[in-house]
Amino acid sequence: MSFMMIAEQVLPGEPEDVFPFFSDAFNLEQITPPWLRFRVLTPGPMAVGEGTLIDYRLALHGVPLWWNTRITGWDPPHRFSDEQISGPYRIWKHLHTFERLDGGRTLARDRVEYRIRGGRALQALAQRVLVERDLRAIFAYRRRRLAEIFPG
Repeated sequence: MSFMMIAEQVLPGEPEDVFPFFSDAFNLEQITPPWLRFRVLTPGPMAVGEGTLIDYRLALHGVPLWWNTRITGWDPPHRFSDEQISGPYRIWKHLHTFERLDGGRTLARDRVEYRIRGGRALQALAQRVLVERDLRAIFAYRRRRLAEIFPG
């Protein structure tokens, strides 16, 4: 059973202005809620592109987790994608797109497709009780932080 979440935000600046912030894996620490205790473990500086492997550490509901992703698509300044290689989900595919809007603005969109570990009943319960709520809170925090980082 797969689930999907989409988050969108209009940011000031052209995709060429916005993309570099999102393509720097270390900036994830700035836009991830403190309660996740998120850290990039891969040493920097890091040249990100298709095939790049990135290791992270976080704590989800107090449980320490390690997460490894691979950049699976790279098309600056329009899009990039990453997939979990190992981590808390059975499947995690994250597509980041940056669409040019009128007035020098960019629509930044995150599309996450994920599958929770466990049997069908456990997946449905975890989605309803934890995962969907957590993801909404994470993207709400991200929205607030991005509004601070990209004022206007």
